[in-house]
Amino acid sequence: MRPKAPTVKIPLPPADPAERARRRRAASAARSRTIDQWRGRGFTSAETAWSSPAKSIETILPGVLGYLRLEQRLDESKIQTIWSQIIDPTLVAHAQPAGFAKGTLFVNVDSSVWLNEIVRYRRHEILERLQTALGKTVVQKISFRVG
Repeated sequence: MRPKAPTVKIPLPPADPAERARRRRAASAARSRTIDQWRGRGFTSAETAWSSPAKSIETILPGVLGYLRLEQRLDESKIQTIWSQIIDPTLVAHAQPAGFAKGTLFVNVDSSVWLNEIVRYRRHEILERLQTALGKTVVQKISFRVG
């Protein structure tokens, strides 16, 4: 014998007209809430608190420029042009700025003889001149290397 298939009971609509009207209103309200959410209307106060109002460019721009550190990068780019103006021409012929990171200027020197000369006798003079030209916060240290 084959087992009987389960029977599914389908609920009948209520016979009471008041109950039918109440269910229709509830379905209509649910439909309206869904459409309002989709269109971006009818937010609750908590949802409205999360949305931010439009801000003027005057209030946003200083924060963005500070985040990008454009003034500091401008000073860093000046190092290349200032180097040949404030440093002795004989040193410029043998030492060139190679990079800049976290307040340290990296300088490539063409030979170990010049590296020894600069590190022993000229390091403080070069650092003082750069700090005078750019400010003490831009260049804090100088690292020389043969390269």
